[in-house]
Amino acid sequence: MGGPDQTTARTAPEHWTSDVLLRDGRTAHIRPIQPADADLLREFYARVSDRSKYYRFFSPMPRLSDRDVKRFTQVDHHERVAFILTLQGQMIAVGRYDVVRPGEAEVAFLVEDQHQGRGIAQVLLEHLAQAARERGVDKFVAEVLPDNQRMIQTFRDAGYRVVSAYDEGVLQLEFPIEPTDTAIGIMQGREHVAEAASIHRFFNPRSVAVIGASRRQDTIGQALVRNLVLGDFTGRVYAVNPTARAVSGLPTYPTVGDIEDDVDVAIVAVPADAVEDVVLDCAAKGVHGLVVISSGFAETGEEGRQRQRRLVGLSRSYGLRLIGPNALGIINTHPDVKINASLAGLMPPRGRAGFFCQSGALGSAILEKVNNRGLGLSTFVSAGNRADVSGNDLLQYWEEDESTEVVMMYLESIGNPRKFSRIARRVSLRKPVIAVRSGRTTQGVPMGHAVRKIAAPPQAVDAMFRQAGVIQVDTLDDMFDVAQLAAHQPLPRGRRVAIVGNSDALGLLAADAAAAVGLVVNKQVALSTEPTPEDFEDALDDAIDDPDVDAVVVVYIPPIDVGSAAIANVLAAVGEQSDKPLVSTFLGAEGVPELLRVPDLAGSTAGRGSVPSYPAVEAAVRALARVVDYAVWLRTPDGRAPDPDTVDVAAAQAIVTKVLSTYPDGHDLRADDLTALLAAYGIDLWEARPVRSLREAQRAGKDLGWDVVLKATAEHLRERPDQAHVVRSIDDEAEMQEAWKDLGRVIDDPERAAFVVQKSATPGIPVAIRSLEDPLFGPVVSFGISGPIIELLADVSYRIPPLYQHDAAAMVREIKSAPMLFGYRGSEVVDIEEVERLIQRVAQLQNDLPQVRSLELSLVLAGSHGSTVLTASARVEPVADPRSDWFVRRLPSHPGDTIPT
Repeated sequence: MGGPDQTTARTAPEHWTSDVLLRDGRTAHIRPIQPADADLLREFYARVSDRSKYYRFFSPMPRLSDRDVKRFTQVDHHERVAFILTLQGQMIAVGRYDVVRPGEAEVAFLVEDQHQGRGIAQVLLEHLAQAARERGVDKFVAEVLPDNQRMIQTFRDAGYRVVSAYDEGVLQLEFPIEPTDTAIGIMQGREHVAEAASIHRFFNPRSVAVIGASRRQDTIGQALVRNLVLGDFTGRVYAVNPTARAVSGLPTYPTVGDIEDDVDVAIVAVPADAVEDVVLDCAAKGVHGLVVISSGFAETGEEGRQRQRRLVGLSRSYGLRLIGPNALGIINTHPDVKINASLAGLMPPRGRAGFFCQSGALGSAILEKVNNRGLGLSTFVSAGNRADVSGNDLLQYWEEDESTEVVMMYLESIGNPRKFSRIARRVSLRKPVIAVRSGRTTQGVPMGHAVRKIAAPPQAVDAMFRQAGVIQVDTLDDMFDVAQLAAHQPLPRGRRVAIVGNSDALGLLAADAAAAVGLVVNKQVALSTEPTPEDFEDALDDAIDDPDVDAVVVVYIPPIDVGSAAIANVLAAVGEQSDKPLVSTFLGAEGVPELLRVPDLAGSTAGRGSVPSYPAVEAAVRALARVVDYAVWLRTPDGRAPDPDTVDVAAAQAIVTKVLSTYPDGHDLRADDLTALLAAYGIDLWEARPVRSLREAQRAGKDLGWDVVLKATAEHLRERPDQAHVVRSIDDEAEMQEAWKDLGRVIDDPERAAFVVQKSATPGIPVAIRSLEDPLFGPVVSFGISGPIIELLADVSYRIPPLYQHDAAAMVREIKSAPMLFGYRGSEVVDIEEVERLIQRVAQLQNDLPQVRSLELSLVLAGSHGSTVLTASARVEPVADPRSDWFVRRLPSHPGDTIPT
């Protein structure tokens, strides 16, 4: 297989090189083959079994000739493309395609026998298919022996439409490599399995080595050993120290390699300049993962950033995943594990919430708060600089973790927001995800968290969280307020609440707070200041049984603390049995007080049905409102997706390709190209004829059949709030002459006004629909009422495509000026369905065409019987790496300053 001998004719794109995660959670390195790989190829081929060689070449081929080696290693990265997978500096797999006819290429793989079954062929196929798409190939073919069932299954499992036939005892397969929803779904499923597996190893080790264990008190190495031992870790703990004989009663080993037994996880607490040597020792020992507590990396500046880059690159090259550096550590409270591999001396009680954060100092405070509130955790990670393992990896693990019912995340930076959105949405469908995001307004990130800048505004990030179903809160206290409710009480069915309490003043505060956050108070029961337990029980039962009540807010603060235990017993009993959530202000307590806890058979501090308490009734109502919003999101159907058959993607792509062939660096679309591009997506852009003189304006008006508009479209004029740049309803040459004079008087520089003549449109509300290609998000779409005042107030809604019907509907309704579209002060209600259709079509266009850098429908008149698109603009630019991370699994090639996935 392959073409004639040839030397490398082209340079492979940089993004073809990356680290990848395999099915078992270990890493490897994928890159294009090079002529210098000749020896690597020979050594690799010598390790491959005769059977695997026969499956690859259909004949005995015990060794490769020099000609074969040259042919396989010297490719042009265009018609002939080959990727190799390396681990610990050795080649462990190779895959390639050779173009056999325009648009069609033959593909083949060879994987070293001891690494088969790790999903390597699937990874190679993904990367080869993406490279082929970038090179204009749209179909792969392959020849496979009928008994090579593993390779046949690899092709079938890829999700492509496979067509096969037998010819002379060989199975011929062919399949289009278009990234269908099925193929992308299968790839994301493999991504989930691999990333979850890599985290599972950290949380469920059978043995842990502390490298840098110390005898000296008040040292990191001493604290790590002590916390592991005192936390009752069920596995084996090994202390590694080349100078001490024992640490905390444990014998020490000079290096991790001197430990007789296997080591699953290494906790590293040595000086930063010694960590790389530790990585090599751990790799040789077969350690699965590293938790690097050591500081002195990217948080210290450029030198530390370079050290961090080398550390992660070295770890991945040996198949190791890394938490940290500069991490606080990890905790798993499950009784089968009970590991406290962190600097936190306080082992949190077992609970049903998983927690991810980045700052070590903040992590300690978080664990203290968790303990004080009686919330309990299932697992905890403080990832420090999160140079490798990130919040996305933890979400992949928590999605399937039966011990985790609620996810809490404190995010100081988001390296790959689109991937976060995709995974968080999937997790949110199964369990609540609650997040605090620092730097929310400034989009700043701490030292050590170098990520690419987000071009989209902060409101777009907030919208992404809402779209994914993430419960975004403002502070850590808000996070715990919501978590203790989500972890212990059922979800509400709606926004209707009852307030039951023994304080009229606090009841009124609760009602005001409910109205402020969109809850509806349907029942308010005022008890005496010293109610009996029976009074409370009857009132609660009545509220819960009321079909017009979805949740109950309970206030209990007596003038003298007498009989509180009896009231608490009532609350706990009702809370355990109720199918509607209860929140309380019980004696001003915070968290889940012991008196309101329901015992959990699994041994956590508070079981399901326990009633959370808040020191202020406003906090209780605010937490309830957040959970109500999440419950509503869960029940909201997606609605219709855009129909791909109603658009002409090929025609749109042809327009973009034509423009970029003329302007390789990008260009604003001319009117005819813009009109055709929008028409391919069912958007009718009204003709606007540019005119430079009165005579041209009069001719344009006549050609358009009069009843026209003369307006200035220059950037500095077209958004004038006084609308002095527009003259409407021009019906003949004389009126056009008068309009031309009028505009000449109010516009200082008519030469720069960019006048156009356009047919008059039916009156309507001016709206604007915009989209852009963000380097991290991919496509972003916005909607708002058109005009400078609205833009100054930032009254704009955002979403991340693809958009469903309910996404477009929410965009229209969530802006503050939305009443203008729904009959404000007696005006006509606009055709909302048409506005939503335009939003979806703009989103679909931006999602399909990454080369569209920006698109604006800056003036759309939304009327009662349709919408008219009057003004639009777009710019196209070349894209070197057209969202290839959507279609292939890859970890960042340069940790610390690219996208942590």
